[in-house]
Amino acid sequence: MKKVLAVIAILLIVFIVLIYWSVSSTNKEFKTCEIKSFEDLENIDFRKHDSVLLAPNSLYEGNILKEFMQGENYRKTWATPIQFPIVFLDTLKGGLTILKEGGGKQTHSLKLVNPQGITFTLRSVAKDPQKLIPEIAEDLGLENIIVDGISAQHPYGAILAAKLSEIVGVLHTHPSMYFLPKQDLLGKYNEKYGNRLYLLEYETESKKNWTSYENVNEIIETKALQELKQKEGKNLSINRAALIRTRLFDLLIGDWDRHAEQWGWVLKENEGKIEAIPLAGDRDNAFFNPGGVIPTIITNKNVEPLVRPFEMKIDHMPGLVYPFDRYFLIDTPKEIYIEQAKALQNALTNAKIDDSFKVWPKEISKLDRAEISEKLRSRRDHLVEYAEAFQSVIQEKGKLNEALKGSEKAEISPELLPCFECGVNSSN
Repeated sequence: MKKVLAVIAILLIVFIVLIYWSVSSTNKEFKTCEIKSFEDLENIDFRKHDSVLLAPNSLYEGNILKEFMQGENYRKTWATPIQFPIVFLDTLKGGLTILKEGGGKQTHSLKLVNPQGITFTLRSVAKDPQKLIPEIAEDLGLENIIVDGISAQHPYGAILAAKLSEIVGVLHTHPSMYFLPKQDLLGKYNEKYGNRLYLLEYETESKKNWTSYENVNEIIETKALQELKQKEGKNLSINRAALIRTRLFDLLIGDWDRHAEQWGWVLKENEGKIEAIPLAGDRDNAFFNPGGVIPTIITNKNVEPLVRPFEMKIDHMPGLVYPFDRYFLIDTPKEIYIEQAKALQNALTNAKIDDSFKVWPKEISKLDRAEISEKLRSRRDHLVEYAEAFQSVIQEKGKLNEALKGSEKAEISPELLPCFECGVNSSN
């Protein structure tokens, strides 16, 4: 028995040594894009150039040990230099004005508006994980495990997700990638936001309609939708089929981070009635692909059930069902889920999947296309099974007993707290 304990102790010590050896390869917690085209950034006149060669982030480059312990992930993708267009706020989308700085735990963002009143968001491609690092990780010198975990996110994932969304008929925010140099219009944000790579996309909240839908006066976020439901009662309903289609699409692309604050609602009016059509935003975790010893332990369904890797098959459906789903989809017949799953399967053919990767630079497609397309096909083929399981988990977990994330201060009656159709039977 003593020999067994001694062997276990030795193995544990070796494992701890390997962890610290792995995380010691970099002591940096944040780094912006690495520009390859120019050296003297302070004196270069970017208006004389239309593009710049840069790598989204070289912070995640690692040796064999790091890849073994913390995963190969998308390290090569982050470090591969790509030519990106250079943009300036005074000409982008007809001229953009900064409204305010956005929130978010990892993403630095700016909310902007164009002369037509349409709102946009600039979201940094390089992530800042400082807010995610627990104090105990810093005390133990293990913060690099959190920092390095971002390498499992695909820097071009949102672009591919948007193309796939178009194929299957799911609303998206039309993200594009740009390099934003330092410039006068950034004002007080120049140092923090200048000379960085961004995703520019439509906001999930806008006073002006930018979608293809007609008779739309506004796009609102979830908290505002709840308050509008309180006011309008039966006159306001959500398009459940569209929401189910979008949530099943999330399962297809492995986007596990879909809480209530990441949704907008397109309000379409018709003869005094309002239909709310779901709009998914923030695709940072589409195709999330952690590997290695440490991430495999962390993402085990018994350790962290809510962080689900993009694998060939979905192994833990309860971790993918959010309070958001229960709130809006409780008591929705299983037939609607099956119907939408089959529609997605029919739309997302092998040829369409192959064609979707054309939105990526060739260098990136060469790195990741084969693995991602194989996983997409596998998940598509099992989608009816997943749809049924998704509906079952929602029903098993039942209605809510607390407010949705971001809606804690929503001005709604207690009866509207458990679900969207609860307690509101008529127009007030």
